[in-house]
Amino acid sequence: MSFRPLAAALIGVALLTGPALADEKLPPDQQAKVEDILKKEGFTKWKEIELDDGMIEVDDAIDTNGKQFDLKLDPKTLEIVKRKAE
Repeated sequence: MSFRPLAAALIGVALLTGPALADEKLPPDQQAKVEDILKKEGFTKWKEIELDDGMIEVDDAIDTNGKQFDLKLDPKTLEIVKRKAE
């Protein structure tokens, strides 16, 4: 009887059930920079700013026309690289 299939299955389960990486809050200085950029880009308010999967994500950013977007910013350049209308 071989234990290799059982060991492989247990490793697979361990990988799938391991702790999920939580979204991270930005350091206060970077948070302020992102907020300044959002204001310059015409956004008046937003729900949350966080680092997720290596990108800065802004949830529910509302522009001066009242339209709502989810945004992704490059963490190095702070450039908005994706706008998804809600």
